[in-house]
Amino acid sequence: MELSGKRLVVTGGAGFVGSHLCERLADDNDVVAVDDLSNGEREWVPDGVELVEGDLTDPDVAAAAITADVDAVFHFAADKNAARDDIDQYRRNNRLTEAVVERMHEVGVSKIAFTSSSTVYGEAPRPTPEDYAPMEPISIYGASKLAEESLLSVYAHSHDFTVWVYRFANIVGPRLQIGAVIPDFVDKLEDDPTTLTILGDGRQEKSYMHVEDCLDAMVHVVEHADAPFNVYNLGTRTTTSVTTIADIVAEEMGLDPEYEFTGGERGWVGDVPRMRLSVEKLSALGWEPSGSSDDAVRRSVRELLDG
Repeated sequence: MELSGKRLVVTGGAGFVGSHLCERLADDNDVVAVDDLSNGEREWVPDGVELVEGDLTDPDVAAAAITADVDAVFHFAADKNAARDDIDQYRRNNRLTEAVVERMHEVGVSKIAFTSSSTVYGEAPRPTPEDYAPMEPISIYGASKLAEESLLSVYAHSHDFTVWVYRFANIVGPRLQIGAVIPDFVDKLEDDPTTLTILGDGRQEKSYMHVEDCLDAMVHVVEHADAPFNVYNLGTRTTTSVTTIADIVAEEMGLDPEYEFTGGERGWVGDVPRMRLSVEKLSALGWEPSGSSDDAVRRSVRELLDG
């Protein structure tokens, strides 16, 4: 689907990735952001983008945001805290997606792009391709994303939806909030420049992708993949360890702190210590990441410090 001259809804449109996507789409499209502002900021919604404020599980909010003239929905609204070991997160995320697809089906809107996560794979061989099985997530967050993907698959194969699923690596960049490793390290070092506490053993190693690359890839997938159910990993071909992130943050801040590790191979319950996604399917569709995982981390650190 060509993303030009369309009416598009971005759920979670005041959040980190969602607000950046609103900016990207608004030049050539009529964009509506819907957000309850629990994880987002009103000022992040760009000028010219309509904001529907509220919870999508409220039928009135869903009705106001998703109308029959909408061409596609980008569904980013979620409880995104991957470290939250709470079954309520599973229920919450599934209720949000249920509300979105039910409203879409009711008014005849049939195209949806959905932000999933590398956490659906659990502890899988690396690099992990989209057709890896069995899917065995080890976190509540990963389980919720896998369940949401399953519901979208039903609508794609049984209700004539076109679905694009993005399985994200770790996305970084401006507006990344405390709780993510980069702003967490910056915040800790601003508090105490001499010591940095690192969760786990510091050897956790994952793929980091800058949000601008992420946006490019998302748009490319929607414009070039046209199966009923399209699943694409979005990430880089390289990884960065937590200790390396600490080194980059300290270097960019001009500091030389002592590192203290909490121990163990996981930073939290459900943490996948090592993750690298295969991006061969995305490459075959004609898109390549512009930089390495380390590049994305360093760029994000500089943007955070400059911001």
